[in-house]
Amino acid sequence: MPHGESWFSFLPFYESFAHWLSVVFGPSYLEHNPHLSAQYVLAYALVVLLLILVALMVHRRLRNPEDHLLPEGKVSFYGFIETIVGATYKMSSDLMGAKPARYFLPLIGTCALVIFFSNVLGLIPGFLPPTSNLSTTFAMAIVIFFATHVYGIKEHGVVKYVGHLFGPPVPWWIAWFIRPLVFLIELISHFVRPITLAVRLMANMTADHMVLAIFVGLFAAMGMVLLPVPVVFYIMGCLVVTVQTLVFCLLSVIYIALAIQHEEEH
Repeated sequence: MPHGESWFSFLPFYESFAHWLSVVFGPSYLEHNPHLSAQYVLAYALVVLLLILVALMVHRRLRNPEDHLLPEGKVSFYGFIETIVGATYKMSSDLMGAKPARYFLPLIGTCALVIFFSNVLGLIPGFLPPTSNLSTTFAMAIVIFFATHVYGIKEHGVVKYVGHLFGPPVPWWIAWFIRPLVFLIELISHFVRPITLAVRLMANMTADHMVLAIFVGLFAAMGMVLLPVPVVFYIMGCLVVTVQTLVFCLLSVIYIALAIQHEEEH
């Protein structure tokens, strides 16, 4: 398919929807191809719809937990979802403790599922991954940014939390210089966090999707679709999909853990 097009382009309401987006929200950094915004919105909506169906499926199974105490003994979609959630909880528990991990599991687990399935969508020919759009990744990074500071203030109070940004106590004769400098550095680092989270995920998924599309298209144009060579790039794509999900969630957990932990834990 041409660049910026996908299976969504065949929807009967696609043109009107793309026009409505451009009128309501105005031009974006993707203005060189305004239809890309509609592609990403529809792709993200598809992922959300899929996760709603997954949530309903899981809820139905958990209504009778005693019937599912033992593993099924076979590979299943439910087991796959359970593996993602379990791995997310274990990672969070190792970094911030069991109690905070349970509390933040809905947030971090949602990020893991949304990012993973958004990334996987890009591996399907004819689809664009929502995570290759900076608006999508930055929206998720902003949620983590506000969660970090809201729960940090909730845990320590405004005065103590802001005081942490000035660094540890130092002798009075250098405090007038060191502590404002540390505060400035900390302030910049905190505001850079969502930018790096968003750009890292977007850039990696864009590059992965482009490489996969180029090589698959090249071999298809040469009539060599049956050769196993494109499989290598699909394996690499699966690795990138998993690693980028892990990196986003890992950094998110670290940021939140640093915000809520107490001084004796530093």
